[in-house]
Amino acid sequence: RIGLRKGASEGVRTASRHLIDGHAALDTTCRKIAPMLDITLPDVASPQQQGFVRQLEAESGRRFDTDFANILRMTHGSIFNTIAKIRSTTKNALVRALADQANDTVLDHITVMEKTGLVDFDQTLFQQTTPPKLPDSDLTPPPPSAGRPQVVLTPPPTATATPVDIDGIAGGTPGAAPAPGRTP
Repeated sequence: RIGLRKGASEGVRTASRHLIDGHAALDTTCRKIAPMLDITLPDVASPQQQGFVRQLEAESGRRFDTDFANILRMTHGSIFNTIAKIRSTTKNALVRALADQANDTVLDHITVMEKTGLVDFDQTLFQQTTPPKLPDSDLTPPPPSAGRPQVVLTPPPTATATPVDIDGIAGGTPGAAPAPGRTP
């Protein structure tokens, strides 16, 4: 939403709409699948992600647009390989479905960032392939605090991305993990 609010170029505003749409759909899918896999989702961003937001909040105009495009291109490029590795090595049908959705979403986001014309590929690729000079604790969101309400990303009224339809995946698809507490 920061890109819609502060973006000076149409490319950044278009990319922002894709980000909102895609991440809201992923959020919905993750919230459906996480309890089935007995996973607790974080409820706040990692310290690194919070730092990116602080940086962008302090900027405006062309500087904002350029840093927005490069930060988002770098972070999406960094996770892209991880998604592929998870997708190619899991036997779990729910995880494969989520990885397929994440792969499509992240590729779309990489593409719209590049279409802004603002991505510095040398800088971005260097950042993607160089380990951050941060402790691991700054790279991972902390566990949620007990009793704190969940923050849910609301899809825009004109959403084009859709959550994965998981009906039937956990119930009988080969390779699916049984629901927690149930025997296969």
